[in-house]
Amino acid sequence: MPKFYSIALFVLIVAASGCASFQTAGQVQRGRQALLMNEPETALGYLMQAAEKDPNYIYTSGNFRESIWTYVGRAQYALGRHDEARSSFERALSVYRDDAMAQLYLGLAMARSGDREQGLKHIQTGLRGLSDWIEFLNRSRPYYAFWDPSGHIRKEIEKTLALPSGEQKESLETLMASAEWVGQQMEEEIDKVRRDEERQFRRGLDRDGRGGVGFGLGIGF
Repeated sequence: MPKFYSIALFVLIVAASGCASFQTAGQVQRGRQALLMNEPETALGYLMQAAEKDPNYIYTSGNFRESIWTYVGRAQYALGRHDEARSSFERALSVYRDDAMAQLYLGLAMARSGDREQGLKHIQTGLRGLSDWIEFLNRSRPYYAFWDPSGHIRKEIEKTLALPSGEQKESLETLMASAEWVGQQMEEEIDKVRRDEERQFRRGLDRDGRGGVGFGLGIGF
């Protein structure tokens, strides 16, 4: 009998863990969509709930990874809470050091808080990280949906990196506006790639009834 109860307890723990992960993923997805619709207050509510449940959560879609704290920070940044956002982005990088979006927005938060020199360094690091990631993934996964097929994100990154970062406030604002545009477009690209891969997967099913080539569909877990 004790053995039976141990097995039952184990099953309950696994089921509860899976349910919690599903709930966290749902909250992150709702937060993401609120951010994309320019509703940062709503987004922050969902994202903080997710972060409290799983502070190490990494959103993954199409091999693109972003810390829950990056999303929290982006909502705070959109609300003008730049010091709070900076702390969130720093925490994101402590969880996942290769988070290029966290680097980008950390730089933006720092620049808007007055730390212009260090902010620009982080912005540039984040932009280069995003561009390099797109190039690498498109080369390494030639049969999957392409990221940034028109090249407009990478072109904007190249243009932004070439912008002067002189003393004039206008030049800094232009650079930050371009960097913000890249961040927004990159987030939208996540959903575009996922939809493209789902269409490719369905075409494979229609072609041979078995799925053809397996595609890595990101579902946010």
